[in-house]
Amino acid sequence: MDVGELLNYQPDRGAKRPRQGDGGAAGGDEESRGGKQQKGQGVRESARYRDVAAGVGIEGGFEMRNTEEQTGDRKKILEKLMDRDEEEPEAELVDESSMKKMILTFEKRSYKNQELRIKFPDNPEKFMESELDLNDIIQEMHVIATMPDLYHLLVELNSVHSLLGLLSHENTDVAIAVVDLLQELTDIDTLNESEEGAEVLIDALLEGQVVALLVQNMERLDEQVKEEADGIYNTLAIVENMAEFRPGLCAEAAQQGLMQWLLKRIKAKIPFDGNKLYCSEILAILLQNNDNTRELLAEEQEMMENLFDALCSCLMLPSNRDRFLRGEGLQLMNLMLREKKMSRTSALKVLDHGMIGPEGADNCHKFVDILGLRTIFPLFMKTPKKMKKTGASEKEHEEHVCSIIASMLRNLKSQQRSRLLTKFTENDCEKVDRLMELHFKYLEAVQQADKRIEGEKHEMVRRGEILDDGMEDEFYLRRLDAGLFVLQLICYIMVEISNSGISQLQQRVHQILNLRGGSVKVVRHTMREYAESIGDGKSDEFKEAERKRIMDLVDNF
Repeated sequence: MDVGELLNYQPDRGAKRPRQGDGGAAGGDEESRGGKQQKGQGVRESARYRDVAAGVGIEGGFEMRNTEEQTGDRKKILEKLMDRDEEEPEAELVDESSMKKMILTFEKRSYKNQELRIKFPDNPEKFMESELDLNDIIQEMHVIATMPDLYHLLVELNSVHSLLGLLSHENTDVAIAVVDLLQELTDIDTLNESEEGAEVLIDALLEGQVVALLVQNMERLDEQVKEEADGIYNTLAIVENMAEFRPGLCAEAAQQGLMQWLLKRIKAKIPFDGNKLYCSEILAILLQNNDNTRELLAEEQEMMENLFDALCSCLMLPSNRDRFLRGEGLQLMNLMLREKKMSRTSALKVLDHGMIGPEGADNCHKFVDILGLRTIFPLFMKTPKKMKKTGASEKEHEEHVCSIIASMLRNLKSQQRSRLLTKFTENDCEKVDRLMELHFKYLEAVQQADKRIEGEKHEMVRRGEILDDGMEDEFYLRRLDAGLFVLQLICYIMVEISNSGISQLQQRVHQILNLRGGSVKVVRHTMREYAESIGDGKSDEFKEAERKRIMDLVDNF
């Protein structure tokens, strides 16, 4: 190990919570955190320490030393760091006595570091060793997480208060070390091992305004530095752990600035990464965890839905669908669908708008390329039970899913189209069975609506009222709202897969129609009505070409 390596020595900050799907918050390397050495000082602090070790003067600090004095000081510092690197303390069993001793050591080192920083604010050499000692004891305290029954000692000896105080330490790496420790102490599996110990710890953390302090710390971290991005990820893990153990704290967490920070981070115009995804998860947890939280955060929830609606409106302009593609909007919506959070219904609606019409062809192809079929078909096969929590109806969900599949059948070519059609043949054509189930569900709903409308028309005629075009339009809109539009989408999918050249699909469609007393004539009538309604904002040439294409499919059905 040469002098340069020693001067850049970075003490281990210990193992962190592994991420889902990648090895770092900002999409960095995939090394295991547990065995990797982490930086022990912040970027600015490390620079100051190296300057001191090299004998460089700092404003208001040291005078230039001669070469022999510099060399002597450098050797002393390097020897201390080498000793630290080589020391590997043996693991000891934790009991009440040893834990008290550890906590007392932590308190002493924390006080000493604070005292030296106040006394020598411009002389890092004076407090560098105390900071390393403090970092070491924080790492040693990770062993406390193996004994949640003894968490009460952390509270009784006032160490929770001390740890929270270090979240605002001048050296951000000390604050991050505390975050790592709190994340491990609040691990949900650990909390569940001792409910009594967990309650005491969570009570103390909340009393100390832990969320507000964590938010303040996150605001000063730079996610361009991997260690600090990791610190933000582990901070969010602390919130998730506490919210899972005690859902009622979500409202309090939102009031302490977490909601504003999450919205700001999600809206930040930076590349998508693990932290942004985790922020969306925590946001969903805060919004949907309990009734009180939803009431308190109604405005924030409305804001989120408004943002999705605004995005849908933007996608109605054909040129914006290409911008959506280039901005990796498909990938983001696909991730939201997989996460099964509150944003899923809105993400589904955005996908629907992004893939409609010939202008959505590129988005349809890209969606297949990013393995979107694995996401959309489970939603097609089974409508989620928790739709009411998101304020959406079954019909709305099934409409968007069927519209997305219909858009892909209309737009996909070559290999991507083959992959889509293959999905309908899997598991003995189970997706065709589901399609036919939806067909009869919405056919019945439309038939019931038609009976009501016919009754109203009869009454109007009996009273001598005139059925003008305006009334007919109103009745048609009521039929669409009752399920006619979804039925049209389903029938379109039926005729598309029946004309795919895969005889297995056509046979299955007709087989189920016959078994359940369905009618090919009804399907054809529905599709003719659909073809006639094509149109607002489209050119006459497009309307005519699309109608001809649909009628050719119907004639061959």
